[in-house]
Amino acid sequence: MKKIILATRKSPLALAQSEQVAAHLRDTLGCAVELFKIVTTGDKRTEWSLEKQGGKGLFTKELEEALLRGEADLAVHSCKDLPGELPAGLSVAGYMPREDPRDMLVLRDGVETPALIATSSPRRRLQLGMIFPEATFTEIRGNVDTRLRKIAQDHVADATVLACAGLRRLGIGGWQGASFHALPCAHMVPAVGQAAIALQTRTEDAPQFAAVLDRRTWRAVTLERAFQHALGGGCQTAFAAHVTADTLWFYHPEIGLRSLPLSDAEIDAPVETARVTLKYFGFQI
Repeated sequence: MKKIILATRKSPLALAQSEQVAAHLRDTLGCAVELFKIVTTGDKRTEWSLEKQGGKGLFTKELEEALLRGEADLAVHSCKDLPGELPAGLSVAGYMPREDPRDMLVLRDGVETPALIATSSPRRRLQLGMIFPEATFTEIRGNVDTRLRKIAQDHVADATVLACAGLRRLGIGGWQGASFHALPCAHMVPAVGQAAIALQTRTEDAPQFAAVLDRRTWRAVTLERAFQHALGGGCQTAFAAHVTADTLWFYHPEIGLRSLPLSDAEIDAPVETARVTLKYFGFQI
């Protein structure tokens, strides 16, 4: 290919991720890369509650439509935004190497135990409720710097939670008026695909990109998404699954936070492993 068109959201984090993808494709495929910037429904409707609206496809639909119309060759997504089922004719070609998948608790200076936590994620809210059982919650929207400013300068809440990967990709290692505290998986299971940049394309074009993407991330995220598909979850559900080299971390409000050892064979059989594990946990699928 002489030129690759990347469909991307216009947010600072989305553009930072897309520039990372573009640089990688230029290096590995030796072709020109151009960004096609799109404003999604989720970006336009800043007043919406993502939980009440359902969340599925709000940040991906317009990018996927650009692929189906042939206006772009690849769509760049934060993998955790992708619904469990993709539109007919589209596939995930692969992923960039995964960043730090943990969530970062951001506390306003002077706060040790937050009484009011701002998050729009049911997954984060329910798991934070186990860490801070006396806390109450409020919703928060906006780009990363907007959320940080709302906590540190505007004092709309005592704390919020952001993805470590997003902070790192934006070069944010700290913020005046707030302190950062990374949460281990034993306290907060990340969302499916968290910290992975997904490259989506038309199904027939996927093989030509797969060879230059990260195999290790593919194996882990494919298993995580197998759980998501089996449970019918999207990015605004409370369920969470994260796969490391040898461990499954799993959260669901019906059973709480669990971890199980994983073998290489189990990681490489994602559909069967998800089915057997969910039955073990007591789910009817």
